[in-house]
Amino acid sequence: MKIFPAIDIKDKKCVRLIKGDFDNKTEYQMSPIEQAGKYKDHGFKNLHIVDLDGALTGETVNSDIIQEIVRKFDLKIEVGGGVRSIDSIQKYTDAGVEKVILGSAAIKDKSFLKEACQKFPNKIALGLDAKNGYLSVSGWKENSNKLTLDYLKEVNDYGVSRLIYTDINRDGTKQSPNFIETAKIADKSNCPVIISGGVSSIDDIKNAKSLKNIEGIIVGKAIYDGDIKLEELVREVDA
Repeated sequence: MKIFPAIDIKDKKCVRLIKGDFDNKTEYQMSPIEQAGKYKDHGFKNLHIVDLDGALTGETVNSDIIQEIVRKFDLKIEVGGGVRSIDSIQKYTDAGVEKVILGSAAIKDKSFLKEACQKFPNKIALGLDAKNGYLSVSGWKENSNKLTLDYLKEVNDYGVSRLIYTDINRDGTKQSPNFIETAKIADKSNCPVIISGGVSSIDDIKNAKSLKNIEGIIVGKAIYDGDIKLEELVREVDA
């Protein structure tokens, strides 16, 4: 089981949102680079980074910070938020990012996802962010009117190397992930799935390990709020 501590960047700071609401955010003292160093020092191998400014604007706003994190720390990093062009993917892969997460652009334009998978084999992760079964896009501001499972069926053979499934209603709430919906997605997906949204305790990590086709889990707010200690969490890595 891969554990992905999360860093969400807004206005150059680490933040956490509740259910993707930009008006309901908590800012943290530690900078994204310091936070990444802390994860590295504790022995984590993977990192999940979201450029929230990018998700809102469609541009890779915080790519300089992300590139510095990649340069400084030997971590396997997946990055999402505002990646809407082949050039943006190229920029991140050239910088040494392990996986580039495509969300809104892939959902709005399946041909873009297909082209990206062909040009960057084993580098593209697909971010499926769902609310009540339907995909949301553009920093979760818009509902796409597409059912998550229907969309997955359409793109399942494109060559995506990883799928990140987030239940928006759980994200930032620490109410435990939506394991039932995640299991349905993992059952249909041709690639391994990362669980995201709502992790509250070590028990959630242990429950995730019992599911099939799950590669890992993203942990965010529970770390920042101290509900999960990093020393405790790192013991679950690849265990």
